[in-house]
Amino acid sequence: MWQSLTLVARRSDSLVSLAVLVLSGGAALITAGCGSQVKSAAIPSAVADKALAGSPPALAALHRQANQLLGGGTPAFTGRRLDLRGYPVVVNKWASWCGPCQSEFPIFQRVSVAYGRRVAFVGVDANDHTSAARAFLHTFPVTYPSYSDPHQTISSSIKANTYFPQTVFINRGGRVVFQHAGPYLNAKALEQDIQHYALGAAS
Repeated sequence: MWQSLTLVARRSDSLVSLAVLVLSGGAALITAGCGSQVKSAAIPSAVADKALAGSPPALAALHRQANQLLGGGTPAFTGRRLDLRGYPVVVNKWASWCGPCQSEFPIFQRVSVAYGRRVAFVGVDANDHTSAARAFLHTFPVTYPSYSDPHQTISSSIKANTYFPQTVFINRGGRVVFQHAGPYLNAKALEQDIQHYALGAAS
């Protein structure tokens, strides 16, 4: 059984300085500390809409499902992956009970808007309760949908069933090319991995 962790993170101008790695078995390695509670960094919807206007159809379809929690399990997720062939995909696995996920979501809120016309972002909500997940998304709205994955079958299909959070990079041909275990601590780190694994030569 996983265990939830109550964590607070110190917030700086560059988002969050927290390094916590949570295993699905409930163990945690905590390397940084306390302070004020993490706050959402969602870009206003009108600004996000303007930034994402003109996105290719497959990416625009994601934006139309912004912040939704989708069902359908692995078949639905696999179908979406097929729909996204030709575009790099960044899959972020999270859970509402996961403190490091809370620290990381403001980063994804910003970066998914900045790169959303070129890169597909998809969430996977694993080992979670639907009501808690929807409440989490209400606090941390994003411009892309998440798939409900209560038994980690979707996570297993992309070999992401160990850590919370975990981010998987899938290239234009549909192949997993990189996995980032644990939270991104700042937007620059996520952007660097997007540039290298999603948009760069490694993709």
